[in-house]
Amino acid sequence: MSLAKNVGTIGGLTAVSRVFGFVRDMMMARVVGAGLVADAFQLAFTLPNTFRRLFAEGAFSVAFVPMYSRALHGEGGEEEANRFANDVLSVFVWVLLLFSAAAMIFMPAIVWLLASDFAEVPGKFDLAVFLSRVTFPYLGFISLMAMLAGVLNARSRFGPAAFAPVLLNVFLISAILLGSHLRGESHDDTVVGIALAAAVALSGVAQFLYLWWETRKAGVRLKVSAPRLTPEVKRLGKLILPATFGAGIYQVSQFVDTFFATSLEQGSLTLLKYADRLNQMPLGIVGIALGTAILPMLSRHIHTGDGAEAQRLQANAFEIGTLLTLPAAAALAICAPAFCTAFFVGGKFTPADGAIMADIVVALVCGLPAYVIVKILNPGFFAREDTRTPVWTALVSLVFNIFLNVAVVRQWGIVGLASATAASATLNCLLLYAILHRRGWFHFTWKLAGKVLRQVLATAAMGALLWWLTPQFAAQYSGPWYDRAWSLALIVLAGMVSFFAVAFAVGAIDKSVLAQLRRRRQPRTKADDEILEVE
Repeated sequence: MSLAKNVGTIGGLTAVSRVFGFVRDMMMARVVGAGLVADAFQLAFTLPNTFRRLFAEGAFSVAFVPMYSRALHGEGGEEEANRFANDVLSVFVWVLLLFSAAAMIFMPAIVWLLASDFAEVPGKFDLAVFLSRVTFPYLGFISLMAMLAGVLNARSRFGPAAFAPVLLNVFLISAILLGSHLRGESHDDTVVGIALAAAVALSGVAQFLYLWWETRKAGVRLKVSAPRLTPEVKRLGKLILPATFGAGIYQVSQFVDTFFATSLEQGSLTLLKYADRLNQMPLGIVGIALGTAILPMLSRHIHTGDGAEAQRLQANAFEIGTLLTLPAAAALAICAPAFCTAFFVGGKFTPADGAIMADIVVALVCGLPAYVIVKILNPGFFAREDTRTPVWTALVSLVFNIFLNVAVVRQWGIVGLASATAASATLNCLLLYAILHRRGWFHFTWKLAGKVLRQVLATAAMGALLWWLTPQFAAQYSGPWYDRAWSLALIVLAGMVSFFAVAFAVGAIDKSVLAQLRRRRQPRTKADDEILEVE
């Protein structure tokens, strides 16, 4: 499997999920707006999602995938890999059960720590606690799903795990429709919030069952038995511990952002989450896809001592990441008012909400390239079983983020908070690269620098066009749906055509890459099977 094909599979399916998530947020904005119920649900949804990223997609995955991959491709093969996975599963289940039970018992304290200002609005704090308890079982099922995803990813089966989040968004969209119907003319949004919270928990069950079925199709038979702390499980725990601190630092940063957002005027947390949806579109499609695809491949190269292939793999991932992220960030920043107005304003979501959301989007996307590059650089440490170094870079970034929040949030509000998040992500990116370069694990070559410079030129040309074109259709963005649709389609198409036309003209995209893509169905060389080398 080539890097480009793996990224295409993961990115394409992730794009489907992001589109469904985008539709979900559009509907939610119109149905519940950016008020009490919306804030309470956003907090309730943030809690299990944050711990999911910490335990499942964070510390656990980066430690489990290299160990499972090494067992699978080692002398023991399938038998050894399955034994290791079963031992891990038997321990992991009990950890999740105990943690989830404790969190649900102490949920009032958790919500108070993150959003004590909710208590100032009658009914808001109690609703946030109730919805958080309803959503929290999602964590256990989605964490188990993440382990199954690791098993499949190590076997280069990236599709199922990338598709699973679509189920979450289908459940949530259905809940919005059901809740809106049950609410009727009462204008009481509480029933919508409860429906959404229940849908989150049920979607966790559905995603877990889907991945379990996919692992059985792949020939993997996992079962839960009495927990045993084998040497390999203990080693995994030793790797997870520093990775948990590393991922935990990032998640603490998210909690810090949540704390500051809930201390601002009502609706700030919801507007931040809606704005982050736009930011997450390219991040999820590009960054997560690249990071997921290169980790098992990088682990194999490093395990066999092939440092040159490891360098080439990360360089290609870096180039693909910037090729897709730089224009996305520029387009989102320039077109943010148009997107927020056309997609979100309507129903209970006011034009004033849309204007604030647009400013938040501009601030967030300033850090978009850094968010994506971090996903590419981190596997350089994880594949070498170095889960400690990212802890220190994340810790420095966290301290920097808190300092900026204290300095700017009071004056600049939610937009200042988003700017601080982008700045701290950029700092983390720079620190990770500096350490990789110093250790000789990855370096930014003149060839790669030339490619990125050409991408910047193409992005600048596209940005100039969008800067002129976007205001020309200002009236259409708040008009009927068909006016919104054709005007946005026009500026998106104009941006894509201008970027790729200039990118080809200045050499930011090589024809050799397209030639290799066209030959994918023909017999491939070893190089083609591993990566699409950019000439």
